[in-house]
Amino acid sequence: YGLTMKGTDGKNYFIGLHKFSDKQIEQLKLVEGQEISVEGTILKDYSDFFTFDVFKKSLPKGVTKEEIIQLEKLFNDLKKFEKEDNYEEMDRIYEAMNAITRPYELANWQPEPFEEFINEAAFAEKNIVIKAQDKEQLKTLYSEWIKFVKEDNMDAAQEKIDKIYSILDIYYAELYPPLTFEQYMADFEVELTKEELAELKTVYEDAQKADKEKNEELSTKLWEQFYEMLNSHFKYVPISFEEYMADIEFDISQSDYTKLKQHYEEAVKLEQNGEEEKAGEQWEAFYKILDPYYEANRDILISASKLTINGQVVLPEPELTQ
Repeated sequence: YGLTMKGTDGKNYFIGLHKFSDKQIEQLKLVEGQEISVEGTILKDYSDFFTFDVFKKSLPKGVTKEEIIQLEKLFNDLKKFEKEDNYEEMDRIYEAMNAITRPYELANWQPEPFEEFINEAAFAEKNIVIKAQDKEQLKTLYSEWIKFVKEDNMDAAQEKIDKIYSILDIYYAELYPPLTFEQYMADFEVELTKEELAELKTVYEDAQKADKEKNEELSTKLWEQFYEMLNSHFKYVPISFEEYMADIEFDISQSDYTKLKQHYEEAVKLEQNGEEEKAGEQWEAFYKILDPYYEANRDILISASKLTINGQVVLPEPELTQ
């Protein structure tokens, strides 16, 4: 829904394309380095891109004009409470909006055919054959799931989908067999004695066994033990100041750069010595210098209403009535 661009004035811009249709955006075929002329409105916040007109584009077919008027009032109230961080009122309004749109969403919903649903996991491609008895049961459960979703009975629908995946568990296990301890540890660069490695392997395999037996309490306990043992052998090596600053795209004065390096290296040194409070003071001083640069180089937000690309003018498509 947007483009990040560098203006001819050297400033950074985020161009919101929310007024344009998905088809129009796809047809733009933009490439890096292309020159684009943009006309539109400057916004203060990213949330300002999401206007009622943008929301209205996602409404399901069938919503009446009277309901659109109700939804617009609710949407404006939502925006108001969003600015106030009043999440309780926001939840109430979401529910009221959903009560209007949900029946139309369900009426327009076209579930995928059972065969497509069951083949999403690529069982057939991996030559994993679902038993005829299981497939018949899955087909029945899938039909029942569709029925309950259309009735908006989501608790009953969830029960059916849970049963579906409980049947598919053995096939997923065949599709994605669990890694052996040796396979799992292959990418880790950690020094362990033979005794430590053997102990770690035992916990790993016990945790996998608990997973297979669906013993969630034991599984959680064993995995926590495994990672606690493993993590104790990793030594934290902080990145250098130069590495930390490498991704920053804006220029920093030499004077500030020197101060930033001093604060950074002192903060890291204090952290390694366990002096967290003093390290915190250094980080605070570090970001006091750096934050104004971020603020000065923030993207300028523009909601585009006209684009000119290679001399071709692109305008938002006329609004379609419900």
